[in-house]
Amino acid sequence: MTAPSPHLAPPAPSDSPLTPALTHFDATGQAHMVDVGGKAITLRRAVARGRITMRPETFELVRSGGAKKGDVLGIARIAAIQAAKRTSDLIPLCHPIALTRVAVELELDADAPAVVCTATVECEGRTGVEMEALTAVQVGLLTVYDMCKAVDRGMTMTDVRLLEKHGGKSGSFVVPG
Repeated sequence: MTAPSPHLAPPAPSDSPLTPALTHFDATGQAHMVDVGGKAITLRRAVARGRITMRPETFELVRSGGAKKGDVLGIARIAAIQAAKRTSDLIPLCHPIALTRVAVELELDADAPAVVCTATVECEGRTGVEMEALTAVQVGLLTVYDMCKAVDRGMTMTDVRLLEKHGGKSGSFVVPG
């Protein structure tokens, strides 16, 4: 492993062995981009999910393809993919990452009624793709909102979270259940 960059102080030590130090702050509390130069290149994968609930009438417009702006789910899928690719432009301290895969699924949940967005993002790199997966989900849901807001401004985006991540020094994280 290479030594840390000389211009960056190491992260502040943690107060608790159960709580790791925040890596985006130096010893003086200043924000900085984490140096990943010494990390191993590994396959990185993250899956995130969220939902947007809406009125039954809005849900039927989405399901039937009757929204005035067009194919809500198709446009939301493309927006989510674009968002994953542009995450470092939106989140100031994220590294630009050469993604090898972005898959977005939009499912209709008639019982809620809601659209559920799941994003799976992969790369071979030195840092993970959790932010890319989460950004994809958020923008996918925002696109559903944008395309349907003329008929339902009360839609609610909820439950956006990381479901799993794999790769890197910290290994895997999978939400239980």
